[in-house]
Amino acid sequence: MMNQENRPPPNSKPSRLARVVRGKLDKPIRVALVGTDGLGKSTWASHAPRPVFIGAEDGTASLDVERMPEVFSWADILDCVDELATGDHKYQTVVLDTADWAEPLCWAHVAKLAKKPDVEAMPFGKGYTAALDQWRVLLSKFERIRNERGMHIIILAHTWIKTFKNPENVGDYDRFEMKLHAKASGLIREWADCVLFGNYETFTNETNGRVKGVSTGARVVHTQRTAAWDAKNRYDLPPTLPLDWEAFAHAVAAHKPAEPAKLRERIARLLESASPELRARVEPAVAKAADDAAKLARIADKLTADIGIASQEHG
Repeated sequence: MMNQENRPPPNSKPSRLARVVRGKLDKPIRVALVGTDGLGKSTWASHAPRPVFIGAEDGTASLDVERMPEVFSWADILDCVDELATGDHKYQTVVLDTADWAEPLCWAHVAKLAKKPDVEAMPFGKGYTAALDQWRVLLSKFERIRNERGMHIIILAHTWIKTFKNPENVGDYDRFEMKLHAKASGLIREWADCVLFGNYETFTNETNGRVKGVSTGARVVHTQRTAAWDAKNRYDLPPTLPLDWEAFAHAVAAHKPAEPAKLRERIARLLESASPELRARVEPAVAKAADDAAKLARIADKLTADIGIASQEHG
């Protein structure tokens, strides 16, 4: 039996459980903007707070923006991000312009490390798996400057049209996708807070039995996935926004939940004009939500709508 003197010393590492935190974190945005050629992706990013561009293509030549020296290799891109992490600067946003032009540099880097002529020479798809690891390295470096320097991260990319193999066996169809290898595209979509699909606003018009596409010329971004394109957001954004950074930033700020205490005050004020039946439904939901700001915000929004509908019915 082990006596007191022979017991191992207690763990001196600080307890992770003691450092558990709760609540929504207000952090810089990670956004990927995917769009057709000539849409104005770089212009959109140039209006983000104090941006600096890492250019794998010459997409900002006509823009009055600040840019890192031209990159010729994947290592150059990684070095640029490392300097933003450690250097003395006042930039608030970093823009990779564009991911699909950076990808060949990634492939060349992987092939060089494997001592192969190109990524296709690596058997069994190992080259693309190794390239995915390099994308993970880049994203982890982006995470560092996001967390330590408070910088927004923007990744721009072009689109191409690919056939989607529908697993539900109701027919395959074409859709817009990020112009990257599927593994890299999937990783970036998972990482980003927002994946925006940019395009020209288009409507259909039927004349004499023929359907034609008609563009208004307006440039828009879509924030939700459809059968035609990939998109997502974690901010409960409207389905469509103008291709304008200020409109995007305003929408993000407008849909960020307020402090839990303020949300509960708002709900309490709304409940003053609610029916007893509605209060009976809402109050347990508020108690269950506790300090979850996102849930409280949804309760407040739905309560506002319910009270508005009730007032119209009795007005």
